[in-house]
Amino acid sequence: MRYFIAASAATVFGLLALLLFQSDVAKNEIPFDDEQAGLKNQLVIHFSHVVAENTPKGLAAQKFADIVEQKTEGRIKVLVYPNSVLFSDSEELNAVQAGEVQMIAPSFSKLGQLELLDLPFLFRDDDHLRSVFTGPAGKNLLNRVQSQDLKPLALWSNGFKQVTHREKHLVAPNDFKNERMRIQPSSLIEQQYELLGAKPVPLSFNDVYQSLESQQIDGQENTVSNFYSKRFYKLQKFMTISNHGILGYAVLMNMAFWEKLSSDDQAILLAAMEETTKWNIEQAKKMNEIQLEKLKTSGEVTFYELSGAEKEKWRKALKGVYSKAEQDYGSEIIKEIRNAGK
Repeated sequence: MRYFIAASAATVFGLLALLLFQSDVAKNEIPFDDEQAGLKNQLVIHFSHVVAENTPKGLAAQKFADIVEQKTEGRIKVLVYPNSVLFSDSEELNAVQAGEVQMIAPSFSKLGQLELLDLPFLFRDDDHLRSVFTGPAGKNLLNRVQSQDLKPLALWSNGFKQVTHREKHLVAPNDFKNERMRIQPSSLIEQQYELLGAKPVPLSFNDVYQSLESQQIDGQENTVSNFYSKRFYKLQKFMTISNHGILGYAVLMNMAFWEKLSSDDQAILLAAMEETTKWNIEQAKKMNEIQLEKLKTSGEVTFYELSGAEKEKWRKALKGVYSKAEQDYGSEIIKEIRNAGK
């Protein structure tokens, strides 16, 4: 009952936020609060995302807003809309391209040129991830996304993915045979689960809980923080600590909006984004570790951690996905990512 009431409240909040947002857009007005009254040349940036506020992406979005407000003494205001209150993850890319919002942070699977970051066992550890996201390889990846509609600003992390199931631990590749596994809509991730013999089911993040509850799917892959914040542990009782891939996001801004900014304001936003990105990577690591311990002590879920030999069996089973990825994205960028930080 408490969960139903909380969910109902979140829905009401979302509808109110959407109505207010649409009203402001229709009137061509920018929302502000009492503290903003009297400020001249104020700039408001609408930042929409699809996850909870208490996740690495949700916290990073608010961190960015706070840093920008501090750096500009309130002249630039970033309004964050979490939990798909404005747009779902299948709608947000079109929304930012059309200028309906100024900023989003979609997962890599939504962006063709960044989908390669979903390759299995591409990243060794958190230090390797940091080297890629904040180094030359990351800049090269962001350049691949830039277009006449999109200005990429940063790569954010939600940490490493694990696999869960309602009835058993998924340990050997054969354990996946005929299992209905929810995946992000991504041809590259779909190929991975097909190689494992599973039946991949592409679903929007917003639809995962209901699909698990109705047992339309048997398992899923996600970070601990998403698993914890969305209470998937109420429905999925077995988690395999696989660290087989990462979940990350590209922070994007509408290009027309970006180009209208002064060079000084662009510099402020880039500096704030750089600071936020470094904070995000550390926060994602810390949050996943803390919430994993909470799950372990809760008794809600049982865990199995893959050994090095067991991971090697996964790597061999998934080797074929790299051949196609090298054809689609180029072997050089994959090599650059793998060698980063060495």
